[in-house]
Amino acid sequence: MDAATQRFIRIGTASIGLIGLDIALNSIAQQEVSESKAVDFLFAEISRQNYIPPGNTEKYRDALLTAYRKHCRLATEEEGLIIRIFGTGCVSCNSLQTLVIELLDRLKLAADIEQIYDPDEIGRAGVTRTPALMINGTIKSAGLMPTPAQVEQWIQEA
Repeated sequence: MDAATQRFIRIGTASIGLIGLDIALNSIAQQEVSESKAVDFLFAEISRQNYIPPGNTEKYRDALLTAYRKHCRLATEEEGLIIRIFGTGCVSCNSLQTLVIELLDRLKLAADIEQIYDPDEIGRAGVTRTPALMINGTIKSAGLMPTPAQVEQWIQEA
C-alpha cells in the first residue's frame, strides 16, 4: 500500500498541501469514469484526510479537477505550471521546495507543486541525482541546489 504523502495544489491564491491526493489520483486514473465522477471521488477521499474550510467546496473541486486533468495528461498549458521536486526529504530537497513556493508567491504565479520521495518514481522520471527540479516535464537541475535567480528564470520561461 502506498504511504500518504503531501501534494501541493493551487486553490485560489494559496498553495495548499493535501494528504493522500497522489493515492486518490492514482486510484481514480485507473478507472474509466467521467470527470465529474472523478472529482466526486477525489473530493470524498481528500475530505476524509484534510480540512476543507466551509464555503470553499467549489474552489477545492475546481482545483481537484485541474489536478486530475494534469495527472491524466488532459491539461492544457493554459492551466498553469507543473513543478515537481524530486528528493529523499533531505534539507536540500525541502529547501528547494521552499524556494520555489516563495518565488511563486513573489511572482504572483499559480503552480501545481509536487514533491516526489518515492525512489521508483524518481527513477521513472529519469532523475539520477537529487535534489532535482522539473518544470512542465523538463528537468532543469539535478544533484545541486540551483540559485534563486536560476529558478526564477526557469519559472518565467515556462
